[in-house]
Amino acid sequence: MNAFVAGHSPGMTKTRAYRDGTLQKEDFPVAEAAAVLAEPGTVVWIDLCEPSEADLSRLAGDLGLHRLAVEDAVQEHQRPKLDRYDGHAFLTAYAVRFGSASDRPQTSELAVFITPRALVTVRKEDGFDIDAVTDRWDQAPDLAASGVPFLLHGLLDHVVDGHFDAVQVLDDEVEALEDLVFDDRPDTDELQRRSFRVRKNLTRLRKVVGPVPDVLGSLMRPDLHLADGTTRPYFADVHDHARQAADHLEALRERLTTVRETQLNLQSDRLNLIMKKVTGWAAVIAVPTAVTGFYGQNVPYPGNGTTAGFWVSTTVMLVLSVGLYVLFKKRDWL
Repeated sequence: MNAFVAGHSPGMTKTRAYRDGTLQKEDFPVAEAAAVLAEPGTVVWIDLCEPSEADLSRLAGDLGLHRLAVEDAVQEHQRPKLDRYDGHAFLTAYAVRFGSASDRPQTSELAVFITPRALVTVRKEDGFDIDAVTDRWDQAPDLAASGVPFLLHGLLDHVVDGHFDAVQVLDDEVEALEDLVFDDRPDTDELQRRSFRVRKNLTRLRKVVGPVPDVLGSLMRPDLHLADGTTRPYFADVHDHARQAADHLEALRERLTTVRETQLNLQSDRLNLIMKKVTGWAAVIAVPTAVTGFYGQNVPYPGNGTTAGFWVSTTVMLVLSVGLYVLFKKRDWL
């Protein structure tokens, strides 16, 4: 029994075999892949979850996978890319799961070996929804005759749709921030926290979404023969969606910068308005103060010279001071 079969439970491995565009068998052992491929007109898909380099060595020998590609397939944090080797291509991409803008986007790294008659997907962790990919294949049986390009298109279409959905979540959050900026009494601290969180999420997404259009553009090159005549329009559609997601992401970065600049400008305007109002109040109070101070007036007030008068005057000053504080606080001047 090979190392892969001994080291992993059956639930961690998925396989399919298509012959002449028809699904023939599923969930057969990886050790049988070479025998299945020996049958004419057969295309195989193998999915491995969290394999080690030793796990891939037997499969690499059967399919002629390059050693450097195998190393990249098990190492984490590879950049999205498409590498070309003799007899096969190697692709790295990231799926994104994003519940809401308050969450941190969860990314699942995916390595893909693309041979003329086999597609091997290597998931670095179990967060990638591979069942959604197989459902997408089942919904497009008319493309199955294309073989590996059909499998690759369904996989990339699912990944790019996830990118588009994640960018849309952030678009909704940026729009909410734009509305919050123009509230009559915006919560400045909350606005800054949400802006900073969205900026961090945009940066994370940009690393995994931004390079995808170039990767797909390279994949569609005629000399690589990774997209046939039937699937080429479908790959072009996925490429267009990936470009839209990347461009939308860049537009959101600019909009978020505009939100921050607008917030600072509005804060400056409100501060100037408050200073103008407070200065007006100070001017009103300064006039009688200046007059009485200049002439040294000392007008007796009710209770002058008595203990009760002292407490009355003190109470009046406290009430007026507290009243001004409450007024300024209510108007958000303090």
